[in-house]
Amino acid sequence: MQAADVWVPDNEDATAPSMRDEGVENIIDVVSEHGGEFPGEIHPRIVWHRDDPTTRHQGFDHMMRLADPEAGAVQHIDGFVVPEVGAIDDWKKADEFITIVETEHGLEEGSLAMSVIVESGVAELALADLREEMGKPSNNLERMFLLVDGEVDYTKDMRAMTPTGGLPPWPELRHNTSRGASANGLIAVDGPYDDIRDVEGYRERMTENRAKGMLGIWSLTPGQVEIANTAPLPPERGSYLLDVGGEDVTLSPREDGTQVYAGDDLQVEELDGGRYRLHTGNGERELDADELREEFKARLDYVPSMNDIVDSMEEFEAAKEAGRGAISMERTATVVVDGVEVEVTRDRMWDEATYQAAQTPVHLFQEVYEHRPDQRGELEEMYGESVVERALNVG
Repeated sequence: MQAADVWVPDNEDATAPSMRDEGVENIIDVVSEHGGEFPGEIHPRIVWHRDDPTTRHQGFDHMMRLADPEAGAVQHIDGFVVPEVGAIDDWKKADEFITIVETEHGLEEGSLAMSVIVESGVAELALADLREEMGKPSNNLERMFLLVDGEVDYTKDMRAMTPTGGLPPWPELRHNTSRGASANGLIAVDGPYDDIRDVEGYRERMTENRAKGMLGIWSLTPGQVEIANTAPLPPERGSYLLDVGGEDVTLSPREDGTQVYAGDDLQVEELDGGRYRLHTGNGERELDADELREEFKARLDYVPSMNDIVDSMEEFEAAKEAGRGAISMERTATVVVDGVEVEVTRDRMWDEATYQAAQTPVHLFQEVYEHRPDQRGELEEMYGESVVERALNVG
């Protein structure tokens, strides 16, 4: 899990403009010597700009040098990452340049993939044009691979400002990139998370991204790579979350299976006559046992483990085989707050749509297992061999 799925040797922002010719030689030296040892794909980032033909020509020259079979690197290179693209015609220019590179060096047409970084409003609009353009005989846009957000340059292009000078969140850009990837069978990747010491912030960003369908994120450090590889997969163990003051708090499980909240922002006091006093940040309320149970039912949520997801999918598959179109699945938990135990039971209706939605994390796991054999041992250690075997056979 320590190796990235895609390694992007960066000859754009990470390289001083005056050193980019030397940067190409550095990439050739490193990739030709070590590229065969890297288990993922290698996609160097070249220079490009929608408004600057000189920069585009420099990017073309760099691709020609990187793809030269005599240099020894192209046998390990899977494609190129093109930044600062513009309208769809600009995407087609980059595609045409890559086709020329393939032709000049005797490579199979379409053998080099192309990924783009969406860093402008015009590039974001081009996402809507991609589906119509891909597949036309006049281009090779079928080579498209990743759609990457570039929020720093996007902010500049949009002339956006915040009081602190920080980046706006741009949830619309991430949604549009994810939609473009879904519509064209590509992979959506978020841009870099610059605060490399903020591990929890990085995890939260990935959680937000997954809710939008973005499966990838730019990683800047080895630590971020490992988090990026593990966080999108279902957890090893399930966990209960309790909404306390608008924040989800993970409950602590006991050996007897009860789930304990140990904070101070939510308190329960047992009164006489089967009544309870609930203390929250909004004040206090007096409830009977049923009302207290409904209160906790509304606050409680569950993060299913891989085993939980596979169990549910297997149960639904068995029901479907028996001719049933929908079934109810029940989950019960006992929550303990200030020594007061509250048993919460929730029913969830599973139909075909629910089943297909549950397939998404399992399909991701199956794809990782198939395409990254170097990670199989760690996956089996994480989940257990029996769970892995079952996960590979559902859906």
